[in-house]
Amino acid sequence: MMKSLLAATALVACLVAPAFAQDLDPNGTWVDRWGTSFTFQLCGDGTQLCGVLNDIQGDSRTEENLAFVGQEVVQGTQVGPNKWEGNIALNGGNAKAIVEITGPDTLKITGCQAAIFCSSIDYQRS
Repeated sequence: MMKSLLAATALVACLVAPAFAQDLDPNGTWVDRWGTSFTFQLCGDGTQLCGVLNDIQGDSRTEENLAFVGQEVVQGTQVGPNKWEGNIALNGGNAKAIVEITGPDTLKITGCQAAIFCSSIDYQRS
């Protein structure tokens, strides 16, 4: 009986594991809790990620950052399932960016300047 239960559990784990590794669709508009929004789409050979800043709200709404509204500010190369690394235009310069889809309708952007000062913001698909 115990062997049957273990075998069934192993079979279920094998069937469920690929579902977690599947690529989720990054295409669409994503909004953070303050109202800042990006539109992401796959670009290049279909594995790169490009992001246009639609609007910026909250503490990041500065004259410097408003200049980037309507422009492609995120470019990334896929480094794993649902994860891209590249650059983001930030505060008049560029920072390292990691964009990761954390669920079917959730995405996280992490920006790092000088590889020391990092900040992450969660986004919801709109």
